Amino acid sequence: QLTPSFLRIGQLSNVDLNEDIRELETELPRQHPNEIPHNEKLLSLKYESLDYDNSENQLFLEEERRINHAAFRTVEIKRWVICAMIGILTGLVACFIDIVVENLAGLKYRVVKGNIDKFTEKGGLSFSLLLWATLNASVVMVGSVIVAFIEPVAAGSGIPQIKCYLNGVKIPHVVRLKTLVIKVCGVILSVVGGLAVGKEGPMIHSGAVIAAGISQGRSTSLKRDFKIFEYFRRDTEKRDFVSAGAAAGVSAAFGAPVGGVLFSLEEGASFWNQFLTWRIFFASMISTFTLNSVLSVYHGNAWDLSSPGLINFGRFDNEKMGYTIQEIPIFIFMGVVGGILGALFNALNYWLTMFRIRYIHRPCLQVVEAMLVAAVTATVGFVMIYCSRDCQPIQGSTVAYPLQLFCADGEYNSMATAFFNTPEKSVVNLFHDPPGSYNPMTLGMFTLMYFFLACWTYGLTVSAGVFIPSLLIGAAWGRLFGISLSYLTKGSIWADPGKYALMGAAAQLGGIVRMTLSLTVIMMEATGNVTYGFPIMLVLMTAKIVGDYFVEGLYDMHIQLQSVPFLHWEAPVTSHSLTAREVMSTPVTCLRRIERVGTVVDILSDTSSNHNGFPVVESNPDATQVAGLRGLILRSQLIVLLKHKVFVERANLSLVQRQLKLKDFRDAYPRFPPIQSIHVSQDERECMIDLSEFMNPSPYTVPQEASLPRVFKLFRALGLRHLVVVDNRNEVVGMVTRKDLARYRLGKEGLEELSLAQT
Repeated sequence: QLTPSFLRIGQLSNVDLNEDIRELETELPRQHPNEIPHNEKLLSLKYESLDYDNSENQLFLEEERRINHAAFRTVEIKRWVICAMIGILTGLVACFIDIVVENLAGLKYRVVKGNIDKFTEKGGLSFSLLLWATLNASVVMVGSVIVAFIEPVAAGSGIPQIKCYLNGVKIPHVVRLKTLVIKVCGVILSVVGGLAVGKEGPMIHSGAVIAAGISQGRSTSLKRDFKIFEYFRRDTEKRDFVSAGAAAGVSAAFGAPVGGVLFSLEEGASFWNQFLTWRIFFASMISTFTLNSVLSVYHGNAWDLSSPGLINFGRFDNEKMGYTIQEIPIFIFMGVVGGILGALFNALNYWLTMFRIRYIHRPCLQVVEAMLVAAVTATVGFVMIYCSRDCQPIQGSTVAYPLQLFCADGEYNSMATAFFNTPEKSVVNLFHDPPGSYNPMTLGMFTLMYFFLACWTYGLTVSAGVFIPSLLIGAAWGRLFGISLSYLTKGSIWADPGKYALMGAAAQLGGIVRMTLSLTVIMMEATGNVTYGFPIMLVLMTAKIVGDYFVEGLYDMHIQLQSVPFLHWEAPVTSHSLTAREVMSTPVTCLRRIERVGTVVDILSDTSSNHNGFPVVESNPDATQVAGLRGLILRSQLIVLLKHKVFVERANLSLVQRQLKLKDFRDAYPRFPPIQSIHVSQDERECMIDLSEFMNPSPYTVPQEASLPRVFKLFRALGLRHLVVVDNRNEVVGMVTRKDLARYRLGKEGLEELSLAQT
């Protein structure tokens, strides 16, 4: 019996593996089994690693020697140009999303509001409910269909996927143009469809896709090559630009350039240097500035740069919003509450995601579920507004769509400000409405309902972020907390509910996603207030410590549920007893330095072992000489060699033979042709192929006695894809790849080893 290792909710998802296997056997003739057995103690083999390490073969070294100092300077200038372009384009995409959402949502709310006002007088409000639910469900249906049927990678916020990409895992389709288009359309539709989602998370993914696209100077989806930036066509460079794109996405979403850089540092990039920081900061600044200027022009005040991000928390003025020393324990207590609620959210979502992976894996079912959630969200909102008797005077309030319903003339329903609005606006209202705008009962009911709605919504097949819903839940219970405090202290001056709404929002978000550093800075930049730096940091740290005690963060949880071989910063603490000999994969498929073409083709075509790197050993070992390691060659390089037919026999006909350049390898990147598409005739199979100038002659190696933490550190810090294990005679004994290291994880009982699965 496998018991998931978090809370005792785990008891519900016990799986008897034999039963599952029996079920599968009986249902194999049908294409879709009803249940996919899924277990989080697996690592999937469908993910490949990125090559962060350059292959320093003779071609590479010759090219680098040819480039003089001036040429290197132009490369550096190109990098800055690319970063500026990333910033500008990310800002423009954010503007597009913002303007379209504002107009479509405004249209929807005006239609529904007119309808409700009409039917309040003459009865028949059930028709209004039907209209609202139908509008929501139909919009979400479109948004869900494009994601489920066209590009499933665009589902969710995309942060786990980008986190994996920056960690060095190649997730299929994650930085394609198609993904970007679906992502942008999907997020517009899901926010307009009234789901409990925000448009901030997907901005990070969009920025990353834009960066990956621009830095390559061509689009493989559109089959267009602009012949620029060819030097950057390799994983090393592409990955640095993707981290810049992710940062630009954060800073466009929250108006927080420094927060964006820190987000890339904390959540994403595994490799970091000073130049990269400076370029990423540049991209973030440009993206915020672009968004700001375009939105200012759109709102009609061209010279007033007042909207730096997609969400603007508004200014908190210092006079009435200071804090005193005796409030610090209160803030810490709020952090504890946020951590517990965040852990509850993650545990429920974990359980729900397991259910989704097992039963809701057909696209049509996923679309139906998304429509169901949309309709339920509208219904819950309507029923809450209908049952609420909380009326507030209209004058002096900043409500976009005041619903009167059963209130007296000149008053509006205050539950409607929370539900009948886009989530961003609701958050700002909770932060800034004057004390007394909300009834505690209203806030309590709203928090409860929205918590479950947001939990149910995250992980649907729509593009949507979890940032804003968490902020909204937190702001609601924070404000409730502030109101009850001022009741208890008989209305002292320091219990301003807006301040507690801010702290609650930080606590809730920190408890769900568990980011500390970047989140503190993002909240400070978004509120434009440095005074709160210390309390926000305290709240976030407490929330993270308390939450981690129960269950891991939401993004890490989803990475683990998708069985991605993700490498954390350090090897598991108790793993010193393991050595490279126990971790490595054996036996290794080696190639000789001068190899028969037929052998190479057979090795590459063998589906049972789809290796991507092959150690190259000395070609003719006689009795005196051992077959020592001479280099390492990649599958992609071999495929290019076979495609261009670089064989020794042809090298003698030096007129025909065009020297292969690095450009030939770069042009094939990133989608190398599969071996099946390359035709090798029977005569060619007998030719020989010389690998010496294409292999990397100095691959990283470790002796087989090295301990696991040492191997891990080398592998992780250099971003390797293959690490060759040799014995004391320099003969190849094994190979360490990402899966061998990611297999070992610290569980509740100590070190546990995951099994590998072909899913």
